[in-house]
Amino acid sequence: MRSIAFGVVLAFAMLIPVTASEPPHYTFAPKPPGSLEQSQLFFPMGEGMQSQWRATASRVHMSGSAYQWYLSIYAIDYDTATYKLQYQSPRDGAPLSRVTKASGANLWFPLQDLHIVGEAQLERPAVEDLVVQSHEAGADCGTATVTVFTYDWTQRQIRPTMRVSNGCELSASVVHLSTSDELKLVGPYYGPGAPLCCPTKESAVAYVRSINGKWVQTPSYFSLSTPR
Repeated sequence: MRSIAFGVVLAFAMLIPVTASEPPHYTFAPKPPGSLEQSQLFFPMGEGMQSQWRATASRVHMSGSAYQWYLSIYAIDYDTATYKLQYQSPRDGAPLSRVTKASGANLWFPLQDLHIVGEAQLERPAVEDLVVQSHEAGADCGTATVTVFTYDWTQRQIRPTMRVSNGCELSASVVHLSTSDELKLVGPYYGPGAPLCCPTKESAVAYVRSINGKWVQTPSYFSLSTPR
């Protein structure tokens, strides 16, 4: 009976994901540029020591109200208690662009903002995607974007896997379901031909889920794309 009980306990224990404790005094290599505004722990390869990653949002002051924002994504080297840089925007692409000075004026464009929404099990149980929202504007209200990052096992790197964009505003939050998560998106909806000043619906709500490997938005209010 003891051997049977021990086998049951062992089998149950093997089903429980093992999460490594984070080193109490970790460092970033290299450090996030400028001032650190947010830091988010997530597990894009499943919960475990070798899968422990951090994403940071930081910014560098350019002039006046203009900042260059940076999204930096790091993977842990547990032996040295160091998070090593794996992806950085705008260096490696989306969601941010380079802030540049306008010719002949002390003006910098685009005006940016960045916020890490958090982690979400959108594609597979116990495997966490990273969700960020950003906004860039020039002469008008600009474009707001929600970007999801995943770990690509084929390319062995972190990359954007889905983005949703909208004119002027778009905010995201994570909704935890019984077996997975989904994203709740809120923003103005613009029907065909509607100007940015006058949205068809002031505050539209849509939900995005991954179903059998395909991203689905319901209702389809905002522009969804899947970068490759």
